Amino acid sequence: MLSNLRPFLLLFLFVSGTVLAQDLKFTAKTSKTALGINQRLKIEFNVNKNGADNFKAPNFTNFTIVAGPSSSVSQSWVNGKSSYSQSYIYIIKPKSIGAFTIPSAKIEYKGKWISSNTVKITVTEKVAIPKNPNDPNYIAQENIFLVASVSKTNPYVGESIYVEYRLYFSKKVGFGNVEFGKNPKYEGFWNQEIKINQNQEQTGEYKGKQLRYITLRKMLLIPQKSGKLYVNPMDMDMIVSVPTGRYDFFGNPQTKRINAQYTSTRRLVQVKALPLEGKPVDFTGAVGAYKMAVTTSKNTLKASESTQIEVKISGKGNLKLFEIPKLVVPADLEVYTPERKLKSRTTLSGLKGSIADNYSIVPEYKGKYIIPSVSFSFFNPKDKQYHSLTSEEIIIEVTEGKNLPSTTNDTTTTKKIVTSSGGDFRFIKTKTQFSTTKSADFYKSKRYYLLVLLPLFSIPVGILIGRKRKKTLADVSGNKIRKADKLAKKYLSEAKKQINNKEAFYIALEKALHNFLKAKLHIETSDSSQDKIADLLSSRQVQEATINKLKIVLDDCNLGRYAPATHLEMQNIYQKASSVLSSINSELK
Repeated sequence: MLSNLRPFLLLFLFVSGTVLAQDLKFTAKTSKTALGINQRLKIEFNVNKNGADNFKAPNFTNFTIVAGPSSSVSQSWVNGKSSYSQSYIYIIKPKSIGAFTIPSAKIEYKGKWISSNTVKITVTEKVAIPKNPNDPNYIAQENIFLVASVSKTNPYVGESIYVEYRLYFSKKVGFGNVEFGKNPKYEGFWNQEIKINQNQEQTGEYKGKQLRYITLRKMLLIPQKSGKLYVNPMDMDMIVSVPTGRYDFFGNPQTKRINAQYTSTRRLVQVKALPLEGKPVDFTGAVGAYKMAVTTSKNTLKASESTQIEVKISGKGNLKLFEIPKLVVPADLEVYTPERKLKSRTTLSGLKGSIADNYSIVPEYKGKYIIPSVSFSFFNPKDKQYHSLTSEEIIIEVTEGKNLPSTTNDTTTTKKIVTSSGGDFRFIKTKTQFSTTKSADFYKSKRYYLLVLLPLFSIPVGILIGRKRKKTLADVSGNKIRKADKLAKKYLSEAKKQINNKEAFYIALEKALHNFLKAKLHIETSDSSQDKIADLLSSRQVQEATINKLKIVLDDCNLGRYAPATHLEMQNIYQKASSVLSSINSELK
């Protein structure tokens, strides 16, 4: 019996599913099909069956979602018939002008995915809002203004200016839920945001009206080229409460909340080129007001001790956008790559603070060394003139150490002593005998072939040596590391020589450790704190026990210079230092 009914059951289920699918309606409709670039539209996706789930919105490629999705459900009974409606609502705004198609949305119903219809939208140029005093959108546009104010519209290249975004509003309206669009692209400008502590409400005049305003954002701008540059508009969305003209039972005015969009105007900045007249040769683009200081930590020291020379530029302007002068050091002094220190804060008049290069210098020989003066030039927009600063020469005196190798040739001649060989006169022979000696023929000899073939072998060898030398010279970083590694070994050997001189021993040992770490970890001596060294070694998979040993050695070096130490203790610390350097060298990866 059941077998006879099975075909009818399958047919019934198929027909029922078809009817259900046909009864389901999933539609998309919009509040308008044509709008201006400054307007918004509402798009609503509606399904008429309960049980539809897993709504998937379309890709709003050419639109920005202002609000949504919000959902609403409506169900009613009329004359014994039920109706159901569920809606998914978005408020969107166009990104550009043109004709666009919003794709289908999807929703799942009884295991099947149902697609909505597509919607075509035409976006035109900005349209004017009708001047209807009862229209909430008109009221919102007439009582709230987003204004971009530029501090100076004709600056020089490199001169600091700023743009301030203010929101003016009247007492008639209120607002909230402010959302900014994407940050404008300040093409041709170096830019950085100026922090605002809090948005304090102030009173100012705009379009002849006294309005309240708050400052929303400030941006420091430094033009990088001359000519016409533009500060592009900034967009923002907010919810605005506007009066409806009606009052409640208690006489309070009723308001309506609407979504409103505001855009600042595009501002033109005409940038002037820096004058060519009077431009110094060493000018590197510094614009503002600056001072220069070149200082040294000590002028008198011993060989293998270090001194620091700092070249510092301080003031306000385009502080991060120029090169500070380089220090020229005599070839007989060991100098490391300078450490850059930048301290700045962003102000309305530009970047304010200082930028400095700190050089670590170690002499190898005793004597007096002259560090030449350095010069720095900048352009001051206030007086429209270039200014040049020059430091004084620095004299470094090394009191102890090896003498400089002599470079002069010894031209002194010495007299040879003439000795008598037994008499003042000798007998001259009147008869002589000649004998011939047979010499080997040079042509086709072994020496001949050797000299012929030697250039042929030397050419490829010379090419290989030249390539290797060129590669070595090009490896600037590797050369510095090898140089620092060599210096570390030198100091370690120096420490061994000074093992009977406590102060000199600990100074040399500490320098050996720091130069070894500089070579292996690519750090500067002035930046080698124990914590940073430990972190770097740990990141290079050096064992924790080895790192702890290194810390102990460094601590012993610091304490040993100021505490009594015996010869045996210095030998022990030297052995510990040698051992820990060897361990680090083998464990580093």
